Amino acid sequence: MIREFRNFIAGEWVVPTTGEYFENVNPADGGDVIGRFPLSGRADVERAVASAERGFEQWRKTPAPLRGDVLRRVGDLLAARKEEIADLMTREMGKPLAETRGDVQEGIDTAYYAAVEGRRLFGHTVPSELRNKWAMSFRRPIGVAGIVTPFNFPMAIPTWKMFPALVCGNACVFKPAEDVPHTGAVLVEIMLEAGLPPEVIQLVHGVGETVGAAIVAHPKVPVVSFTGSTETGAKVGETCGRMHKRLSLEMGGKNAQIVLDDADLDLALEGVLWGAFGTTGQRCTATSRLIVQGGVHDRLVDMLVDRVRGLRLGDGRQPGTDVGPLIHAEAVQKVERYVQVGLQEGAHLTVGGARATEGELAKGTFFQPTIFTGVKAGSRLEQEEIFGPVLSVIRVDSADEAFAVNNGVRYGLSSSLYTRNIELAFRAMSELDNGITYVNAPTIGAEAHLPFGGVKQTGNGHREGGWEVYEFYSETKVCYVDYSGALQRAQIDTYGD
Repeated sequence: MIREFRNFIAGEWVVPTTGEYFENVNPADGGDVIGRFPLSGRADVERAVASAERGFEQWRKTPAPLRGDVLRRVGDLLAARKEEIADLMTREMGKPLAETRGDVQEGIDTAYYAAVEGRRLFGHTVPSELRNKWAMSFRRPIGVAGIVTPFNFPMAIPTWKMFPALVCGNACVFKPAEDVPHTGAVLVEIMLEAGLPPEVIQLVHGVGETVGAAIVAHPKVPVVSFTGSTETGAKVGETCGRMHKRLSLEMGGKNAQIVLDDADLDLALEGVLWGAFGTTGQRCTATSRLIVQGGVHDRLVDMLVDRVRGLRLGDGRQPGTDVGPLIHAEAVQKVERYVQVGLQEGAHLTVGGARATEGELAKGTFFQPTIFTGVKAGSRLEQEEIFGPVLSVIRVDSADEAFAVNNGVRYGLSSSLYTRNIELAFRAMSELDNGITYVNAPTIGAEAHLPFGGVKQTGNGHREGGWEVYEFYSETKVCYVDYSGALQRAQIDTYGD
């Protein structure tokens, strides 16, 4: 029997009003059905939002340090179940256990960080310009937060969004990606076990075009956080802009690792292998471009090709697996289209470029790690996000040219520079047009206590993680207390009196 899962709405695990379900399948083995999940509709979202409004009224009155205590218990439960959750996450979305363990650990770190921030929702007290008057600001919750998350970090990204929202006193309506609903359900179970009041969290499964769109457009959801493609983010932005909602967008990337002639090539090699092929290239921070100065280009490419040919594809739960499957068949087809684009543009297919179908790999959605050399700046292969295991190598003559190529795309999430030159390292931090820059480290590897996000068409200026996200999920309120016993007129010219 295939297990049938439910939504969590109004404090209960309930069937969808549509009566319809979809199957969640292991991408490493299409015959392994994890479960059937609700294909919910707008009526389910309506009921979830109404419940979340009730939960908000209760939760907002709970002192923030006590809200933080609930998140601390969530962290404890995640830590106790880390191996179990990593295993189910790998079965659901494919990346190797070493990576899903890290995904769970990021949720644990975010929980503990949020618990502390429950005691640090700082405001300001400042001197008034008038006598016998007190002036201060403090943080207030906003209301119901709509949380729409992607498949590639099934635990980390929902926790980045929901834990700060909850500590700030908001309620959440959560729609996980339809490719990873099981991890989302387990996370909600853990939050409830930790003592989160039931109506503070709502879980509505389904597809983005229906459930996600209904959450985004709901008039009683004043704050929305979305991670996904730039194209979908633009539609979310149009809706939220028209309805005057607070919105955080985390979207695409076309991240570059720059390797200069003086770089430690062994270190740079390890960085690009991890950055380009970790999570099968399915990260918004994945290394999609390798920009190499001419003096070391040929040597680094030879080293890289040799290592890539030795990467082992397979089920992420099996020992020795380096690269797991793509998330579904549509992702494989997209990568195949970009291989054809690269060939048509005259780039040289150096390694990979096809589905991996030998033996057990035929059961899943595997694609060979792929490298194109001779890629030209400005070409589609160099400009467009692929979200798969495809690396484009661009040869440059100088650091100035490398910086220009890095900046010459519409995205601006992450960048990386390998060099021993301290002057160029500091120039990169200033001149690379990205929200994140690493020096002598790959383009992936953000830490939970620092802000995460990008510029240009990667985002809309807000940040996940760190201290800045707590400002996104709360409003500033300013209060004045006049104890002078007389009318005092601020913003009136009294300096001549």
